[in-house]
Amino acid sequence: MKRIIYYTIITFILSMGLISCGDSFLDERVYSYYVPGHADATTIEAQIMGLHRTFAELWGWSSQQGFLSCWQIGTDVASAGATQGVEVPFYQYANLNAENAGVQYLWSKCYDFINNANIIISTVGENNKSATAEAKFFRAYAYNLLVTLWGDVPLIVEAITVPRTDFTRQKVADVDQLIDEDLTFAIANLPEVGKASNESRINKDMARQLAGEAYLRMGMRDNSYLAKAEQVLTDIIESKKYALIDERYGDTSEAGDYYHDMFKWGKQRRSQGNTEAIWTFEMEYNRNVNGGTIDNPQHRRVWQPAYHKWDGMVNCDSLGGRGNGRLRLSNFMKYGLYEKGDIRNSNYNIRRYTYYNRPNWSAEIGIDAKGFRVDKSSPKAVSVITVKTGDRAIPYETDSLEVWYPHTTKWGAYDVTDDFGYAVVKDWPVMRFGETYLLRAEARFRQNNLSGAAEDINKLRDRAFKIARQQTANPNLGKINASDITLDFILDERARELIGEENRRMTLVRTGMLAERIEKNGDKVPYAPENKVITGFQNYNVLLPLPLTEIQLNKDAVLEQNPGY
Repeated sequence: MKRIIYYTIITFILSMGLISCGDSFLDERVYSYYVPGHADATTIEAQIMGLHRTFAELWGWSSQQGFLSCWQIGTDVASAGATQGVEVPFYQYANLNAENAGVQYLWSKCYDFINNANIIISTVGENNKSATAEAKFFRAYAYNLLVTLWGDVPLIVEAITVPRTDFTRQKVADVDQLIDEDLTFAIANLPEVGKASNESRINKDMARQLAGEAYLRMGMRDNSYLAKAEQVLTDIIESKKYALIDERYGDTSEAGDYYHDMFKWGKQRRSQGNTEAIWTFEMEYNRNVNGGTIDNPQHRRVWQPAYHKWDGMVNCDSLGGRGNGRLRLSNFMKYGLYEKGDIRNSNYNIRRYTYYNRPNWSAEIGIDAKGFRVDKSSPKAVSVITVKTGDRAIPYETDSLEVWYPHTTKWGAYDVTDDFGYAVVKDWPVMRFGETYLLRAEARFRQNNLSGAAEDINKLRDRAFKIARQQTANPNLGKINASDITLDFILDERARELIGEENRRMTLVRTGMLAERIEKNGDKVPYAPENKVITGFQNYNVLLPLPLTEIQLNKDAVLEQNPGY
C-alpha cells in the first residue's frame, strides 16, 4: 500500500514537471475576440461602441446624483438645490479640492476615452479610416474637455497596456495640435449626416461642431484658429442639411410649441422630424449594446423640481415626471434674461406655474400676505381658501429651493413603468443647429465682424419671436443690430437658447468669462441658507485641481498640481 502511494506521488510530481516544461497552464488565454489587438470588423465595431458607452457612462453617472450639477451651479445660470453632494464645492469654492469625486470621475473617464481610442487607432490605422476617424473624434472630445477645464495635461498618443507611473503635463498648445489633427482627419473620413450605420453614430458635422468649439478656445491664444472655427461652422450651415425648427411637427395633439417639440420624447431625432439635430445621443440604441445598461442617468432629477412633494400633485408626462430639485435656475436666468415675447421663455419651455393634477383632490390652505401658501393654522395666514384639482398651484415661499421654481422642461419625460423616476429615459440633445449659429457668431465677433455676428444671432431671435411678431404686427420685435454685439450678449443668448443643454461651466472657462459671469448669478434669496449661494471663488478656481490619486500614484515623475490647490 505504501509503495502504491509512493509511485502515485512520484507520477504526479513528474507530470507537473512535464506540464511546466511546455506551455504553462497558468498562461492567460483570451478566447473572446473582443480584445485589444484584433483588427477584424466585429471586434473594431464593438470597441467603437465602447467609446459611445463611455460617453454614456460619463454623463449618465448616478452614484453621485449631483455630478451633472457640477457643470452648471456656481456659474451665472444656476444655483444649488436643496440636496447636498459632490456638487457642493462647485459653488462653495473654498471647498473645491483634489479629492472631489466629480473632478476624479471626469478626469478618469476622459483618459478612458483616450486610451480606448488609442487602442483602435494603433490597431487599424489607415486600413480602416472610418473607424480611426470615429476613435479620433472621441480622443479629441476628451482632450478638449481636459485642456479646457485643467489646462496642461498628460498627452498620450499610444495605447497603454502596462501600468505607468511617469506621466507629466504637456502644454495646452501641444495638446491642441493633436486635437486639430484628430478633428481634421475625422472631418475628412467620417460619413456624411444620414450615412452612418445609426444616426447616433459620429458623422462629419459632429466633428465640425466640436472643431468649431475647440478652435474658438484655441483662438484665445492664437487668432489664426478663429477663421478655422468660422469655416467649419459655415460648412455645416451652408450644407443646407439642417433647418431651425419654427413650426410644430410630429404628434401635436399635446399642447406645446415648436421650440418645446425638439425636446419631447419621440421627436428628438432627425428621423423623427427634428431638422435641428446634429448629435442626439440615443438612449435606446446605446442602452442595448451587448445587452448592457448605462447606469441611471440623472438629468431629469437634476433639472426638474420635486413637485411630487405637494399633496395635490401626481407625476405625469406633461410635467416631466418626478424630479429631485438638485439645482435651480439663478435669479439672472429667471428674472433678468428673457424679453417679452421670447418663445424660449414660454411656460412650455421655462415652466413657471402649474395646476394641481391629483384626481378628485381638494384642500383648505392658508395664504400669507405675499400670496404664498402657509398652513391654514399659521399666524402668517391672512386668509384660508379651498383649492382643488385644476386650480393653479400655490407654492410655499421656501419651495423655490427644491419643490417648485421656474425650470427648463428639456429633460422632462415620464415613463409609466418607472413612476419613481430614477433614470431619464429620453435621448440626450448633445449638438444642435441652433448652437452652430451661436458658435459662428462668436467666431465672427472675435474677428470684428459684428454685422455677421448679429446676422447669425438674429436667425435664432427670428425663430424665438416669430409668434410674438405676428401677434404684435411688429416685424422687428427681438431683432438686434451690430452695435448690440458683445461677448456678454453672446453668452446671454447662449443661456437663452441652450439652458440645460450646454456645459455652462465649460463655456465660461473657454471664453475666459467665469469670474465675471458669476457676479450675474444674483441669488441672494432672503430665505435661502447662506450655504446655498456662491461663496469663496478665487481666480485660480477657473481651472480644476488634478485628482490627488493621480498625483500620488505617479511615483516616477512629478505631476504638478494646478496653482492654489
